[in-house]
Amino acid sequence: MIRTILRRAGPPALALTVMAFFGGYAVVGPNGILAYGDYKRELAAREATYAALDKQRAVLKNRVGLLDPRRANPDMAEELVRKQLKLAHPDEVIVPLN
Repeated sequence: MIRTILRRAGPPALALTVMAFFGGYAVVGPNGILAYGDYKRELAAREATYAALDKQRAVLKNRVGLLDPRRANPDMAEELVRKQLKLAHPDEVIVPLN
């Protein structure tokens, strides 16, 4: 009698157990519904980082444009030469008099 009950109820019970496991994993797991808030916070943090990097990239692009060998900005060239030759302090503002 117990054997027939286990034989009849075993496969549905196993199927329910497997479905409950995967259902719980879909809700609570690392890629589940409850992790959505963490993903939103992480996305916002990375977007802020990318915005800062884009701003820095724009500054560097401007400096590269000022140092174009065909039409270099004399102020930028003088500033870099003074920095390379250690003739300027880090807090010094270079103002050419010519």
